[in-house]
Amino acid sequence: MPATRLGDNSGLPAWYSDFTVIGVTGTNGKTSTTAFVAAALGEVSRPVARTSTIGCYLDDALLDLPKTPESVIETLRRCHVAGGRMVVFEVTSEVLARGFARAFPMHIGVFTNLTHDHLDAHGSPEHYLASKAQLFMALPAGGTAVLNACDPASALIEEVTPKGVRVIRYGVPSRGAVPPGTDLVARTVSFDFDGTEVILDSTPLVGSSPPHIRVRAIGDVYAENALAAVGAALSAGVPIEKAAAAIARAEAPPGRFEVVSRRPYVIVDYAHSPDALARTVASARQLARARLVVVFGAGGHRDREKRPKMGEAAHPADHVLITSDNPRDEDPGAIAAAIRLGLGAHPNVDTELDRRAAIRRAIIGAATEDVVLIAGRGHETEQIVGDQAFAFSDKDVALAAVRERSSASGSSA
Repeated sequence: MPATRLGDNSGLPAWYSDFTVIGVTGTNGKTSTTAFVAAALGEVSRPVARTSTIGCYLDDALLDLPKTPESVIETLRRCHVAGGRMVVFEVTSEVLARGFARAFPMHIGVFTNLTHDHLDAHGSPEHYLASKAQLFMALPAGGTAVLNACDPASALIEEVTPKGVRVIRYGVPSRGAVPPGTDLVARTVSFDFDGTEVILDSTPLVGSSPPHIRVRAIGDVYAENALAAVGAALSAGVPIEKAAAAIARAEAPPGRFEVVSRRPYVIVDYAHSPDALARTVASARQLARARLVVVFGAGGHRDREKRPKMGEAAHPADHVLITSDNPRDEDPGAIAAAIRLGLGAHPNVDTELDRRAAIRRAIIGAATEDVVLIAGRGHETEQIVGDQAFAFSDKDVALAAVRERSSASGSSA
């Protein structure tokens, strides 16, 4: 099969037109939203093809394929052969800037939010937003744009969305006041260490008795992702009751507020932007019965402006351990120092540049009811130092420290 070039859809196979295709973009929440959308679409067609930063999937099966345009085509081919007719793409600003939305035409676009990130790649917030907007500018007449009504960027995206495209708006109050006329509105959001529940307001879109929306993921942001997924599912013809039930059964994506231990509570999360970290810290703070310890860093040779803001986002923690993320060939100490500026006069900040040692230190030193949040890398299994990638999983390192802690406690009992 010939390679498919971004910006040129002439290489797409004829059967691509058999699919209903949904694209999900935004700074944060893309992977979770994509997973929730795919779960809901499975109620009307299986298998569902899904691509995300984690990899390519058919339903919940992760395929052994590299992250290339050719792999996207291969995933779709396997889905089509198996009788599936639904596709969900997680679409980054970088690939949208290179023409992905025209290379792989889509029927439904979903926007999660726009916050500070990736300015190293785009140069300005305006270019970053313009790249995200490409998904919606390319939607066809009869398509649907699902927009976060509480994010100011949605109004700008709606302005450039073509006439004839339906707009569905969703809103969760944690991001701001929900505008009148919003189609999917969270009246209340509650969560614990087992998941999140959203009670919807009655609206013309969902009727007078909408189902409660439950997800296994934890925090207000997943309420947003769930409502975005419901909007996309409704657009694709999935009844809301079936969409809600499917989303409730869906596993949370790995490394997204993933609770890997409960004595102490240890959470691994992918949050690597100021907004994502602030929201993850806020959720952990709300759940913490005792101290909250946050371990995180920032990537080398990436958006330098966000580093102090990352520090500011971690300020509600009782103890902050600044460490390395993927330093690449930048000085990890300089990255940590920039993060430290954002923490200002916080009374309990330490720097431990060895990430393995930092995670171990946080967990070994935690009390039983403490929460240890390890942020920034989530599902990633390699750490980039210099020009080399080394095997490194935050989850595996955390679990090893939990076992060490448990063993030491048992020996001293």
